[in-house]
Amino acid sequence: MINNHRLDNIVIHNFTNTRLKLLILPILLLIFIALTLLIKGGFTIENYINIQKELFFYLNSKLASLPILQFNLTQLGDALIFLPLLSIFIIYAPKLWGALLTSAIVSALISFPLKKIFAVPRPAGMFDNDSFIIVGDTLAGFTSLPSGHSITTFTVVTVVLFAFMPKEFKSKIAWVICILTLGLVIAFSRVGVGAHYPLDVIIGSALGYISALLGIFINNKVNLWSWSEKRKYYPIFMLLLTICGVVIVKKIVAVDLLVFYFSLLAIVSTLYLMIKMYVKKEH
Repeated sequence: MINNHRLDNIVIHNFTNTRLKLLILPILLLIFIALTLLIKGGFTIENYINIQKELFFYLNSKLASLPILQFNLTQLGDALIFLPLLSIFIIYAPKLWGALLTSAIVSALISFPLKKIFAVPRPAGMFDNDSFIIVGDTLAGFTSLPSGHSITTFTVVTVVLFAFMPKEFKSKIAWVICILTLGLVIAFSRVGVGAHYPLDVIIGSALGYISALLGIFINNKVNLWSWSEKRKYYPIFMLLLTICGVVIVKKIVAVDLLVFYFSLLAIVSTLYLMIKMYVKKEH
């Protein structure tokens, strides 16, 4: 059995040592992108798309050569699919989930307004749909920038990144590379399925990273979810996980993808342990 106190203490220690200066790199990246677009006249929708048109077609053709893989990966940009994979930490590292929930709120507050402000049409709304590869649904709305799936992906992976950051330098470097690479692979699947331009994904990833750090800092200062650490509130999570499980089952019926089964298995496993612990407490 996992020692939940030890695991949660590791998360608390790592979050406490997370510093605001870590926001500098993603902010500099966003400034660099903004200045590059300004120099190239990319502040108009047409130019923003034209600047990266060739790169979009190139990446889309390469990534979409493995359509099933891309379609599975892109589902992880959906919080209802990605977060269940971490549901076990509701029991064993509740501080991680507190940061995840706070970060999710921050990311939503960033994502939705920016999509409305920029109103960039998606590739399917700009290009002939036969000129590139579309995997899954054809999305043609004016919601391309920033990529919401990329924001969600990097919000989640960044919280995990800092929650379980190793102490030893070499291990730390390897951990950072692995987690960020995983995030980028998932995020760029949005280009692979023909739903976003490359800059949508890069900007979304940076915003997700920022959202996660802000969520961690806010949660360090104001522990909004301290109540969730008490077993008497487990029924709330049981209900939410059950609803999420039903949604995933419906997704499986509609589109039979392997990644859905992993999420469902994680939910069932967490529900089993949670019910077992709750019943034991009650008796």
